[in-house]
Amino acid sequence: MPVRTTTLTPWRLTALLSAGALATLTACSGSPDPGPSTAAPVTAGPSIDADKTPAPTPSVEPVWPLTGVAVKGDVVNRAALAVKIENTSMARPQTGLDEADVVWETVVEFQVSRFIAVFHSKVPDEVGPIRSVRPMDPIILAPMHGLLAFSGGQAGILPLIPKNGIQPLSNDRGTPGMYRTHDRAAPHNVYGTPKTFWKSANEDHQDSPGEQFLFAREADQATAVMSGSSATKLTYHLSAAANPQWSWDGDANKWLRSEGTAPATARNGKRLSATNVVTIVAAHPDSGFNAQGGAPVPTYKLVGHGTGLIATGGKTIKVEWKKAANDQPLRLFLENGDPATLAPGNTWVELVPKEDGSFKVS
Repeated sequence: MPVRTTTLTPWRLTALLSAGALATLTACSGSPDPGPSTAAPVTAGPSIDADKTPAPTPSVEPVWPLTGVAVKGDVVNRAALAVKIENTSMARPQTGLDEADVVWETVVEFQVSRFIAVFHSKVPDEVGPIRSVRPMDPIILAPMHGLLAFSGGQAGILPLIPKNGIQPLSNDRGTPGMYRTHDRAAPHNVYGTPKTFWKSANEDHQDSPGEQFLFAREADQATAVMSGSSATKLTYHLSAAANPQWSWDGDANKWLRSEGTAPATARNGKRLSATNVVTIVAAHPDSGFNAQGGAPVPTYKLVGHGTGLIATGGKTIKVEWKKAANDQPLRLFLENGDPATLAPGNTWVELVPKEDGSFKVS
């Protein structure tokens, strides 16, 4: 009988080998075929690229440090310029007071008052009449680290000026920009030009002062306006010869100054006025220096704390003043300890002697 030969094609050979391998695997494992496996579902969130752009910086409008008023145009860097200005009947009306950022009224010897007018945001053409320095001036001006223009001073008082970080500008020592006029008698006739005074500033007195009093951004946010009591008149007894008054003018939105009952004006005819009138009650001791005839020269004790008042926007509010050191600003606080703010604008400070001065609000 003939032998039949079977020829395996490649695909049949592959099938047989695969079947044998599967049988061998099943026999060895003893387990049925588990069937195909299903992968666990994966949930993917959206792909978000991190924003690497920095957050925008809020734009804060620059303000003049001594008034809180917004700067119009370029910011100017210059020192605070204080000028010692007389306030006797022979000196009135004075020149330049209407353009000062801050005016401090102090009582000196013989019961008369003198002004420390501080200029920074405005540049008057002329100021005066300029008189001599007093021992309370460096205490008031030290925090501003600026310039002080005066006619002269006692040998013992003059060193107090640079000792407190202030550059002296003295007529007696030939400071440029000071001169005597011919329409008034000496010693009431020394005047000066602030533009020239600023040119005399040395390299240590070029920069603008820091903020002294604290200011609200808007007038209606000032402390007295928001929380004070209505008032129309402030009456002061600083001394036998100094009795200023301030009256509220709602139309002008200003406090108007009077010397006694007579309206106070600048030499250009403008009424002297203030956005803020700040009252500081402080001890007024003898400084140890003497004037003509041995008259004692007083000063003020301003390092420490005491009572005071803010008048703004036709309203007043009681405050406590604090000054930590000569070179630290005098700051104002409410009874609960919160800082008190003024309205943007100029400020007059009435320094009331604690021993025998007084003031009344009506």
